[in-house]
Amino acid sequence: MIHPSYADLMEVVNQGISEGEEPIVRSRYSIVMATSKRARQIIAGDAPLVDAKEGEKPLSVAVDEMDKGQLLILNEA
Repeated sequence: MIHPSYADLMEVVNQGISEGEEPIVRSRYSIVMATSKRARQIIAGDAPLVDAKEGEKPLSVAVDEMDKGQLLILNEA
């Protein structure tokens, strides 16, 4: 089980949404896609947006970035 939970990550991403607006993230799939894309960027050489521990896996870093509100998910139509 990952910590934070999918529900926690969805709350972080959807912060600042006004009542009546559609949430940016509505499913766990969106969270998985965003964190996996970010993990691939880190593997390719992008610097982490948070303090990463030595040997921490890129996916863990990406989840931590999302939990701390460092990742921006764009809702493209």
